[in-house]
Amino acid sequence: MQFIGRSYKGCTENDRMHGEGEYTFPTSTKYVGEMKDGMFHGKGMLLFPNGIKYESIWEDGISKQGSFTFVDGLQYQENNWDYCDGNDRRFYSERCNGIRPAGESQMTDLHPPRPIPAGCYDCADGFYDPVTRVITSYSGGFVRSAVRTCYQNKTINHQCY
Repeated sequence: MQFIGRSYKGCTENDRMHGEGEYTFPTSTKYVGEMKDGMFHGKGMLLFPNGIKYESIWEDGISKQGSFTFVDGLQYQENNWDYCDGNDRRFYSERCNGIRPAGESQMTDLHPPRPIPAGCYDCADGFYDPVTRVITSYSGGFVRSAVRTCYQNKTINHQCY
C-alpha cells in the first residue's frame, strides 16, 4: 500500500482489512469504520481533506444509506433540498445567522471573507489562477493543476478521453 500512497491502520484477518480500521487514499481522503474481507462493510465514514464528511452504512464496499455533510455543517437532503435553488440564493451562514445589514454585503459564505489574490478565483479548496491554471491552497501550497495532460490516454483533436 505504501508504494501507491495508501495506508491502513486497524484489524486484519487473513491479511485483509477486517473489523475496525482507518484506510487512507492517495488523495488523503480517509475511511474510518468497519471493514469485512478487505471492503468497507458496516458503519463508516469518508473524511475528505477539505472537511466534508460522508457517513454511511456499507455492504461489500457499496454505500447503502448515507448522509453528506458540508464543512459548514449543512447536511445534504436528497428530497426537499431547498438550499441555493432558484428561489433562495442565500449562503448557508446567512440562513443560520441572518442577512448582514445594508452596506455589509456578504460575497462568500465566510464573514469576513478571505482575501483573494488579484486575478484569481476562490474555488472552495483554494485559489485558481487562470494564467498559470494552478490551484493553490489557502495557505499557498500546491493543490493541483487544472491542465489536463494526455500521456497514455487516446488523444483525439487534443482532447483526453
